[in-house]
Amino acid sequence: MSQKTLTDDTRSGAVEVPPGASPKRWWILAIIAVAQLMVVLDATIVNIALPSAQADLGFSDGNRQWIVTAYALAFASLLLLGGRIADLFGRKPAFLIGVVGFAAVSALGGAANGFGMLVTARALQGAFGALLAPAALSLLNTTFTDARERAKAFSVYGAIAGAGGAVGLLLGGVLTDAFDWRWTLYVNVAIAVVAFVGGWLLLTNHRDATNSKLDVPGTVLVAAGLFSLVYGFSNAETHDWNSPATWGFLIVGGLLLAAFAWWQTRSSHPLLPLRILLDRNRAASYLAVLISGAGMFGVFLFLTYYLQLNLGFSPTKTGVAFLPMVAALMVAAQLGTTALVPRIGPKAVIPLGFAIAAVGMAWLTGIGVGSHYASAVLPQLIVIGLGLGLVMPPAMQLATGGVAAEDAGVASATVNAMQQVGGSIGTALLNTLAASAATDYLAGKNPADKLVQAQATIESYTTAFWWSAGFFAAGAVIGFLVYRRGVPQQDADAPQVIHM
Repeated sequence: MSQKTLTDDTRSGAVEVPPGASPKRWWILAIIAVAQLMVVLDATIVNIALPSAQADLGFSDGNRQWIVTAYALAFASLLLLGGRIADLFGRKPAFLIGVVGFAAVSALGGAANGFGMLVTARALQGAFGALLAPAALSLLNTTFTDARERAKAFSVYGAIAGAGGAVGLLLGGVLTDAFDWRWTLYVNVAIAVVAFVGGWLLLTNHRDATNSKLDVPGTVLVAAGLFSLVYGFSNAETHDWNSPATWGFLIVGGLLLAAFAWWQTRSSHPLLPLRILLDRNRAASYLAVLISGAGMFGVFLFLTYYLQLNLGFSPTKTGVAFLPMVAALMVAAQLGTTALVPRIGPKAVIPLGFAIAAVGMAWLTGIGVGSHYASAVLPQLIVIGLGLGLVMPPAMQLATGGVAAEDAGVASATVNAMQQVGGSIGTALLNTLAASAATDYLAGKNPADKLVQAQATIESYTTAFWWSAGFFAAGAVIGFLVYRRGVPQQDADAPQVIHM
């Protein structure tokens, strides 16, 4: 721990501030947390409102998925560009423009008079989110220079990133039930006002990569590659895996990303410097974020269906049902980042978190047609929350810690990209596997029988939960094999560059 300095007069109660740190850093954390919550909420908040929006605007079931997919496509494909823009032109303007733009297009979506206007607004939300999210995370990375304080800050940020989807379900249900589906978009305006005013007053601008240039070929390759990859997996949700629009885009995406990796070894100003990926702990953390993103959709997506369609929960009650998981995740996040990883290192903590989450998901497969929330869902959600709390915040901290200041934005963008791509892969795979399980169960049975139909849906849910448990188990093995032994140097005494 670096030596502290005192900034406040001892008569008024001295407050210890690390040398060079901003005295406003905890207020800055609050503003970053608000902005990040806005971005994460929009991955799920609109989902609950989709049936109401569809009834109001009259678009087809086939088009419905594009309200979700348009956001994911724009967000994932532009993240690295957004992170590099923050490095090149300054994190404060990137943050403020991202906040204002996100709010403006959210208002546009709330006022939509048709499918085209709504899907355009969702795509633009993804684009501005791709600028805002890496700017927010890189600001957090460069604001907190003290290892212990930095761990606390990342426990808050990681908890928001991990639990934001569940909070989105809750808020989406409340707003849809109390007002109208349009308020799931309008609410971003109110959140953005707080984030913008706080950012304008608290942040100062500094460009750490002023001597670099934008890697245009790399930007085109990675944006097209991520777009193709996410589109291919998203297409698999509504089409067969044998569809050329599925495997064709997946192959093209893989080739483009391979070409991007090759180009980064040749470019004089690479968009994603490979030195960021060559650190074992950082590479393992990116994989941990990707795997946790894929597995979490088994919780949010299919458990939402189960609670509403099988247990008869309202949208609001469904959101409330996820809150114990959020609480458990936040407790574990604080424990993992501030106590466990700094003492025993990530090789033990993150695989342990994955193993706990795998046990919770496997336990959740015990649901049935006549199950009760208190016995068949609640304990399992708490266990899953504890596990993910030991994975996501520490992984995000390690993924962005120790990078040079000029690479903070793109390193942060890579974290968000991994979570988004993981979510797309998980959604596509789990939807396909769940649908196949329901079809197999119905084979040879009377599909008109309501009990048979209900059991078929249970089979689809439990299949998704088993696969999610498998994702988490794989994460435990990969984490144990890839993470280095011991406490990472950046956790023990990390010299960070600060420009606040």
